[in-house]
Amino acid sequence: MNALLLTDGYKTGHHLQYPTGTEFVYSNWTARSNKYAPEGCDNVVAFGQQYVLQWIHDYFNQNFFNKPKQEVCREIKEELSLYLNSDYDVAHFEALHDLQYLPIKVKSLPEGEEVPMRVPILTIVNTDKKFYWVTNFLETILSAMLWGPMTSATIAQRYKQILTNWAIKTDQENVGFVDFQGHDFSMRGMGGLQSALSSGMGHAASFKGSDSLPVIHGLRKYYNAQAFVVGSVNATEHSVMCAGTKDGEIETFRNLMKTYPTGILSVVSDTWDLWKVVGEYLPTLKDEITSRDGKIVIRPDSGDPVDIICGTKHQRGGQTIEEKGVVEALYETFGGHVNEQGYACLDQHIGVIYGDSITIERAQAICQRLAEKGFASTNVVLGIGSFTYQLNTRDTFGFAMKATSVVVNGQRRDIFKDPVTDDGVKKSARGLVYVGRDDAGYYLIDQVTEEKENSGELVLIYENGKFHNHTNLEEIRQRINQRQPKQLVL
Repeated sequence: MNALLLTDGYKTGHHLQYPTGTEFVYSNWTARSNKYAPEGCDNVVAFGQQYVLQWIHDYFNQNFFNKPKQEVCREIKEELSLYLNSDYDVAHFEALHDLQYLPIKVKSLPEGEEVPMRVPILTIVNTDKKFYWVTNFLETILSAMLWGPMTSATIAQRYKQILTNWAIKTDQENVGFVDFQGHDFSMRGMGGLQSALSSGMGHAASFKGSDSLPVIHGLRKYYNAQAFVVGSVNATEHSVMCAGTKDGEIETFRNLMKTYPTGILSVVSDTWDLWKVVGEYLPTLKDEITSRDGKIVIRPDSGDPVDIICGTKHQRGGQTIEEKGVVEALYETFGGHVNEQGYACLDQHIGVIYGDSITIERAQAICQRLAEKGFASTNVVLGIGSFTYQLNTRDTFGFAMKATSVVVNGQRRDIFKDPVTDDGVKKSARGLVYVGRDDAGYYLIDQVTEEKENSGELVLIYENGKFHNHTNLEEIRQRINQRQPKQLVL
């Protein structure tokens, strides 16, 4: 597709609508509100800028600059003339093609950093007076591609905060397990491959467990990920269990253990009757499981996750398996040990993962209920899926890219948006922005001088077709991990 189509239709006329003599348009990308965000997401995680800019850079090269000018400009002239019912003039597009690069300067906060609401994460301005229109021509594709990975990275970090807190409380020596305790199961429920990739990379900024394989390629390509990126384990699905027949389910377990005599094996266990699996089959298989060099992970996948894992009875010692829940029932069968903090940990040969309809609230409830019953939160892995990552919009954190400064005939003008009919969310900064940092974190000062704007925390990452200050996956993960709790905060 012609790269000039990567925008909203109304932007194709904006080059004629700016004041005569416009030379520069300066915009910023900001999360404006967490009104619709999950509980506890007070800041956003900067993530995806390098990926998005590399993608746009490559796309314009492949589908505009590297194609014959006559071909791409004739195509856009024909399409926009039909679209706008006019004889569309493409002279400004022809001039851009002659330039052979995107004449923009982009500055950004480091990826992996937490940024408060209403503090700009990224700024963009044109570098050539003739192309003042390019800044906000790119707004649409930047917005379409940026809000997703930032939203998922922010929500993933909130999961990690919760899981880290509970690991500190209930299994201090095993806090490193948290890196794998949140596992990405979202790909099949996402809005296409690019959505799965961008969200999955956002998840992987905090966690190392993922079944979204495109994430491996994406993080290697866009974030120079080396060696290990994300990982998973051998695991069954319902088709495998169904093919083994309902009456022969215990033999399916045996055959699976013969197929995988070592290592971690996750077995979906609610195809027919989870409670029969937990209460009858697993006790029968106990010796085979505990003599195996590895771990069998039981995977319930339906019902209320909190009740299934923790039981309907909030105290230990329920009369039925339903009251006990999977973790307590497995502990009664397989045993384990009580750690130094006094919480029970399942035997190393058995584990639990729940991978359906997990939310931040349910993750918190699962960890809390397990702790109330005397079990470490690290007894369970949570599969985080599209119920978490797809049910979001740009409004989840109120992301928007807005112009706040222009230069007209050599004179800078501070511009802003502040609708009287709005509740204040849409109110923008004014003029050039300075993003500083103190002990409390990042903060914004607007209406600053050019010298002040150049001295802040926003760092050049792209200018005139060239990339600067590349970051990598390891650096991003280090920044995120530095912000994780070091002591209990519940």
